[in-house]
Amino acid sequence: MAELAQAAVKRESFADLLNETLGEDGLIEGSVLRGLVANVTSDFVMIDVGLKSEGLVAVKEFTGAGEQIPAIGDEVDVYVDRYEDRNGQVVLSREKARREEAWVDLERAYAGDQRAEGHIFGRVKGGYMVDLKGAVAFLPNSQVDVRPVRDISPLMNMPQPFQILKMDRKRGNIVVSRRAILEESRAEARSDFVSNLREGQVLQGVVKNITDYGAFIDLGGVDGLLHVTDIAWRRINHPSEVLHVGQQVSVQVVRFDPEKQRISLGMKQLESDPWTLVAGRFGIGEKYKGRVTNITEYGAFVELEPGIEGLVHVSEMAWGKKNLDAAKMVSTSQEVEVVILEIDSDKRRISLGMKQCQPNPFAAFEAKFPIGSTVTATVKTVNSNGLLVSLDAEVEGFVSAEDLSWTKSGKEALEAYEVGATVQAKVLGMDAEKDRAELGIKQLENDPREDAIATLKKGATVTCTVAKVQDNGIEVEVVPGISSFIRRSDLSRDRSEQRPDRFAVGEKLDALVTAYDKATRKITVSVKAREIEEEKQVMAEYGSADSGASLGDILGAAFQQAGVAVRKGDSE
Repeated sequence: MAELAQAAVKRESFADLLNETLGEDGLIEGSVLRGLVANVTSDFVMIDVGLKSEGLVAVKEFTGAGEQIPAIGDEVDVYVDRYEDRNGQVVLSREKARREEAWVDLERAYAGDQRAEGHIFGRVKGGYMVDLKGAVAFLPNSQVDVRPVRDISPLMNMPQPFQILKMDRKRGNIVVSRRAILEESRAEARSDFVSNLREGQVLQGVVKNITDYGAFIDLGGVDGLLHVTDIAWRRINHPSEVLHVGQQVSVQVVRFDPEKQRISLGMKQLESDPWTLVAGRFGIGEKYKGRVTNITEYGAFVELEPGIEGLVHVSEMAWGKKNLDAAKMVSTSQEVEVVILEIDSDKRRISLGMKQCQPNPFAAFEAKFPIGSTVTATVKTVNSNGLLVSLDAEVEGFVSAEDLSWTKSGKEALEAYEVGATVQAKVLGMDAEKDRAELGIKQLENDPREDAIATLKKGATVTCTVAKVQDNGIEVEVVPGISSFIRRSDLSRDRSEQRPDRFAVGEKLDALVTAYDKATRKITVSVKAREIEEEKQVMAEYGSADSGASLGDILGAAFQQAGVAVRKGDSE
């Protein structure tokens, strides 16, 4: 009690001195003073700070901050909120005093670029509130983590360090960052981790984020990319089919770029490659059952075994059907029967067929209607190339425009046909690539020009009719339906007579057949060749230049004899 009395005397002396200095108007308001605990009740702590009266501080200001309730005689720092209230008492605050103390410590940490300890305790617009041992700071959303965080609840009320970005004591503003601390820690951890990283290492990680192209794996402060193609040997459309955020996985370092600090990871590399067993497990031409894993415009991928897929091209899905929509033929996860058509182990490709599991309607058609057979068909399409016809529900045939008529051109012959018409045709062959029969209509009857065509042999002289005159030659009809073009240089042996304009349409002339293809009916004729051939015959019959006779003498004798022969014929 003696010590309390002595302390009270000192405080009274201090109060007198303070009043002399600051006056009675309470300019001491807003200051932090050290006071002596005079009494403690269940609700308040009475503290003497040497002023004219004691002040009361609510007990909750001590317990709310985690402090112990002081005992009588203890000294504590308090904040003078008001010099005198309406009851004449000094209004004190332990919470505000603690805040002032925190500001001093924070300013010291901010000046020395040091971290401040605190905890997140509430949310506000644009971020969160952080308690820095009494001082309230603002944590923006962008400064919570190095990546966006959807759920911050695990971080609430957890003591952790923060970096002070900005302070303004007059306005009472403090802005802090948790991200800066993490980036610094990650940089240190990454440096240590990367220095010991080697390709082929097997590491443990946690799935941190999932994207369309893969997943980011946290390897303990350092992230690596697990590409979707390296998750499993089988086809995966999206990483979420196999992985989920927070999942622990074992991965292997596939590639590491020290300069860019990029780490590529793989999971499938930890399992044996199923393609090493393909050659021994699958045979070309054999049937297997598989599951459709993916459908594209050009076909469907079928999984034969885990990690082993093959492609069924749209052309291999059904017999005789063109421009198929693969999505209408099969569905994802459907079980289908396929035949292996080709295996390319180097390119890791297997070509499959579905239609090969069904009877080939073309083989049955070919057995029933061999080449030369007559069939009935329905016209499906008419175009400039010919007729596409339907022979039955699964087999189609094609009649080329050139096989419609012996005497008409393809264009003229096509005018007689329309879609839906029923026609008779002869089987000429099978087009294996297009899965359709090759047919002909004109082959149902003999060519009416057969006798005339029989005379068309190389070396024969034929009488042609001029059909068209052009600057570079003339077009002639050799026999009905078969034409040829005589070039300017083949119109005469005499250069001065090699003029197309000396011929008229409808005029007849003799020419020599120099080439003829019976299959294609393509013929080449020449007037010049005929003149040369006639000259050879005359010289062989009436003499040669070697005997001393000139060409004029020989031709004169030939003409004279021909004239005598004519006169003899007239007299007879």
